[in-house]
Amino acid sequence: MEFSTKAGKLQPQQPGAQLFVCTAENLPENASARALFDSLEEKQTFADAKNTVSDGLQAVAVVRLEKSDRAALNKAAAEAAKWAQNQAEIHVCLNAFPADQAAAVAEAFAAAFGNAAYRFDRYKKEAKPAKFAKAVFYSEHESAVSAALAVADAQVFGQTLCRDLGNAAPNECTPEFLAQTAKTEAEKLGASVKILGKDYIQKEMGSFWSVAKGSVQDPYLVELSYFGAADRTAAPVVLVGKGITFDSGGISLKPGAGMDEMKFDMCGAATVISTFCAAVKLKLPVNLIAVVPTCENMPSGGANKPGDVVKSMKGLTIEVLNTDAEGRLILCDALTYAEQFKPKAVIDVATLTGACIVALGHDVSGVMGNNQDLVDSLLAASRAVDDKAWQLPLFDTYKEQLKSNFADIPNIGSPGAGTITAGTFLSYFTEDYPWAHFDIAGTAWKSGAEKGATGRPVPLLLNYLRNVK
Repeated sequence: MEFSTKAGKLQPQQPGAQLFVCTAENLPENASARALFDSLEEKQTFADAKNTVSDGLQAVAVVRLEKSDRAALNKAAAEAAKWAQNQAEIHVCLNAFPADQAAAVAEAFAAAFGNAAYRFDRYKKEAKPAKFAKAVFYSEHESAVSAALAVADAQVFGQTLCRDLGNAAPNECTPEFLAQTAKTEAEKLGASVKILGKDYIQKEMGSFWSVAKGSVQDPYLVELSYFGAADRTAAPVVLVGKGITFDSGGISLKPGAGMDEMKFDMCGAATVISTFCAAVKLKLPVNLIAVVPTCENMPSGGANKPGDVVKSMKGLTIEVLNTDAEGRLILCDALTYAEQFKPKAVIDVATLTGACIVALGHDVSGVMGNNQDLVDSLLAASRAVDDKAWQLPLFDTYKEQLKSNFADIPNIGSPGAGTITAGTFLSYFTEDYPWAHFDIAGTAWKSGAEKGATGRPVPLLLNYLRNVK
C-alpha cells in the first residue's frame, strides 16, 4: 500500500476515485461532494456515487465526521475503507481541517486503508491481491500530513508482518521460521540480532526448556536490539513476546474443536517482533530490545507431566500442575533474561489465558503491572489510537492462590481470576524493574468467517514507543 501527500486542493478533474472528509462546519467545495453531504440523513456519516466523466465513471464519496477523537476517526475510516478497497487508487481531500486535525485524520484513514487492503493467500492456488494499492492525501498542511502518513505506513507495515506470522500454517511457522523471520526483517532495517538455541536454553532456562523438550522442533531465544536514543547507553525499553508456534496443551491436551487456532499462540511474539520492526522503520529516538522465547507445546514421551517440578532461570522452582499453562513457563525465563539490560521498562505480550476472553471479550486486551506510571502510559497510548485495553488488578492477595506443597510456586492458581493469577505468576520474575503484562488472548485473532490474526496490539505499542521520554 502506497501513501503520499500533495499540497493544495483536490481538483474535480483529478483522475481516480475521490474521497472528501469533512464536518458540518467545514463543507466540501466540490459540487458532487457537497450534494452527497447534503443527502446524508441524521445518523448517516458516509455516502458515495459515480459521476459521468469524459472517459467513463468516477467514484466519489464523502465522510462526515461528527467527533474528532480517535475512536470516531477509526469508525469513519473503516466505513470509508470498505468503499476504498474496491478502487485501485483514491484521492483524499483533507482541506476542511487545520494542521493537527488533518494529521490525525490522515493517520487514522491511512491505517484503515492499509489494513483493508491486507490479503493472506499464500497457500491458495489462485491468489487474489487487493485492487486497492494507492492513496493520495490533499492538504494545505503537507508537512504535518506527510509525517502522519509515515506513522501510518509503519503501523500498517507492523500489523501486516504480525498478521502474516500469525496466519502462517504451523507446519511452516515453526520456532525456527519465527526466529529466522525476526532476524531477516530486523536486519533489513539495520537492527542487531542474536539467536540462542537449544543448548543455551537447556542449560540456562529450565522452565522454558521443560516446555520445549516435548517437541521435535528445536526452541530458540531471539534477541533484537536497536539503539535510536541520543544516548545509546540509556536504559532500553524491552518487549517480550510469547512464541508458542503451536499449542496442543501438551499432556493436558486441549479439546480437538478449534485446536487449529492454536497456531495463533505465537501472536505475542509476532506483535513484539512487528512492533520492534515498525519502531526501527520510523527511526524512533528510543533504545529498544525485543526478546522472544519460541517453541512448540506438544504431547510426547519427553513432554512435561502434571506434577513435574522445574527450575526457572531465576532459581525459583515451579510445580507444573497443568501443561497447558505453558506460556508463563517460557515467559518467566525470558523476563529473567531481560534483567541483564537494566531496562527502563519491560512489557510482555502473550495470548496467555482464555479467562481474559471471559473477563473482557474479544475487543479489549487486558493489562496489568507493577508500575502504575507505566500502565498509565500504555493506557494513554491505547486511547490515542483506539486499540482498546483495560487494567486488571495485581493485589498481593492473589498470591494466596499460588501455593504449592512441593515447589516455590505452581504454574496455575486455585480457581477464579485466571488472567490475574497468570499475571501474578509472572510478577515473581519481574520484581527488579518496571513491568507491564498484556493478555491478548481475546484480541490477537478472530474466529469464524473472518478467522485470522488482527495485528493487535501493534498500534498501541507503537504509539507508546513514539511517546517514550
